[in-house]
Amino acid sequence: MSDKIFPDKPNYLKEIFKVECAVIGMVHLRPLPGAPHFRGGNLDEVYDWAIRDVAALEEGGVDGVIIENAWDLPFSKPEDIGFETVAAMTSVANRLKSQTDLPIGVNCLANGAIQALAVAKAADLPFVRVNQWVNAYIANEGFVEGASARAARYRAHIKGENIRMFVDVHVKHGSHSIIADRSLADQTHDAVFFDADVLIATGTRTGNETEISEVEGIKNYTNLPVIVGSGMNVNNAEKILSVADGCIIGSSLKEGGKWWNPVSKQEVVKFMNEVQKVRERGNRFD
Repeated sequence: MSDKIFPDKPNYLKEIFKVECAVIGMVHLRPLPGAPHFRGGNLDEVYDWAIRDVAALEEGGVDGVIIENAWDLPFSKPEDIGFETVAAMTSVANRLKSQTDLPIGVNCLANGAIQALAVAKAADLPFVRVNQWVNAYIANEGFVEGASARAARYRAHIKGENIRMFVDVHVKHGSHSIIADRSLADQTHDAVFFDADVLIATGTRTGNETEISEVEGIKNYTNLPVIVGSGMNVNNAEKILSVADGCIIGSSLKEGGKWWNPVSKQEVVKFMNEVQKVRERGNRFD
């Protein structure tokens, strides 16, 4: 266990979602204003697509959702994410809140921690996801630095201390050769030391299964909740969630298992049935 300089935090995962083994469904937003594939007009198409996915996820039994500007391809680096993206995500989040009681989080790609915090503050959302919280890596977008120092100060500036930081350790979609001399334990310690609230273990890219050893390797060095952020499906749910404290799930709940397709309520129900087995057994890693 890593040395601590701060008191133990509450379990913010359980505080937000009120359950053991929380399941957070992904809502991949259609292209937003400013993105190359946005075709003009208002946000009605973006919202209509999103609310259909939220409804299917909620009816299928998930515990919360997270919205992400997944169709804003190619993704901008944090300093190039425009005001229009923040405005659009805030607008969609507020409209979704009026239609669901599920907790909603936000991830602003790529690594837009400050932008995500702005959305969360304006829409009163309880959490954000930040893919590169500490250290640095080479992603599709280029060199991406850890956002924690600026994001933590911005959160304090906007009086957003109630917004919880869900952060990736050893994030997918990039090369970690810059910090290859830092072990998984070191990277976990760094995220905890820089005041993360919930840690996320992932595979190498969207849809790829997260190795059990990755989850265990992170959990061995923190008392914070650790969830899985990629590759969850009905076949590995019981195995992985017997170790992890929850998950963010997207691709396998979509029609045809493709992230760009609509959510299938039937797939959500099947997945949540597997999750219920874990909850009933109570086989938690800790």
